[in-house]
Amino acid sequence: MADRRLQVFHTVARLLSFTKAAEMLHMTQPAVTFQIRQLEEQFNTRLFDRAHNRINLTEAGSRVFEYADRIFELYAEMENGVREITGEISGALTIGASTTIAEYMLPTLLGDFNARYPEVSIHLKVSNSEGIVSMVEGNTIDLGVVESPLVNKNLVVEICRQDQLVAIVPPNHPLAKGKSVAFRDLLDYPFICREEGSGTREVINDYLSGLPGCAAGLKVAMELGSPEAVKGAVEAGMGVSVVSKATIQKELRLATLVTLTLEPPLFRPFSFVHQKQKFRLRVMEELLEFARAYCKSQPD
Repeated sequence: MADRRLQVFHTVARLLSFTKAAEMLHMTQPAVTFQIRQLEEQFNTRLFDRAHNRINLTEAGSRVFEYADRIFELYAEMENGVREITGEISGALTIGASTTIAEYMLPTLLGDFNARYPEVSIHLKVSNSEGIVSMVEGNTIDLGVVESPLVNKNLVVEICRQDQLVAIVPPNHPLAKGKSVAFRDLLDYPFICREEGSGTREVINDYLSGLPGCAAGLKVAMELGSPEAVKGAVEAGMGVSVVSKATIQKELRLATLVTLTLEPPLFRPFSFVHQKQKFRLRVMEELLEFARAYCKSQPD
C-alpha cells in the first residue's frame, strides 16, 4: 500500500547500501537503483551523494528520510488500528537468533506460535550474538534473540531467561566421575571453544577474567562455529568444553557426554533485542508476549 519507491529509498537510507537493501528487499541492485532514480526525478534533486564506493544522504535525502519514517509509522498504526477491530493477527516478521538459541530454543517456540497464528510469516536468520546485534542496529531484522549479556543504550534489551553453562567431557575422561569441577581443573586439558563473536565464547571469557590465572592458562585446541561441532569434538576425545545445558539433552540420554557443574556456577541471559520504535506492529507485540510466556514456562 505504501509507495514502493519510498520503501526502497527508506531501506537504502537506513542501510546506506544499495547492495544490502537489494538483498533485504529481495530485489536486484539495478531494480533498487531504478526506484531511487525515479524518486529523485520526482523531487528533481539528488537524495544520495555517491563517492568512493560509499553513499550518504544529501540534505534533501535526510528530509525525505525523516518524513518517510513518520509515514511508515502512521501506516503501521493504521494497520494495527484496523486489526484491533477485525481481531486479525497477520503479517511478516524477520527474527535473528544466535546459533544456540536458533537450534535449541526457537524451533518449539516458533512452531507453537505458528500453530496459533498461521497467518503470520516468520523468517529466521542465524548468526553469532555479535552478528545479531549488528542486524538489529541496521534494522535488517525486527527482533533479535542473543545469548550473552548486552548493554546497548540504542536498543531495547529484555532478558528472557537465565541459561546455565556446564563443563562437558567424554564418559571415559578422568573428570567424568565427579559432579562438579573448578575451571582451573579444566586447564590441564585441551579446550574446545566457540569462535570469536559467539555469545558463549564471550561469557566464558568474562567468567575467566574473574578467576585468577585461569584465562592465561586456557589451552585452546580448536575454535568451532556451532554447539554441534563443539560437542562432536568432545565426544571424539579431542578436549573438554563448556556449553549451554540446554544443548546436551540428547547426548545425556545416549550417554555420549558427561556434564559437570562449574564451581562457581556460570549463568548467562537469553535476551530479546529490538529497536526503540515508538510504534510497533501488533504482530510484533503478539510474538514478544508469546515468547515471554514461553520463556517463563521453561524449566531452569
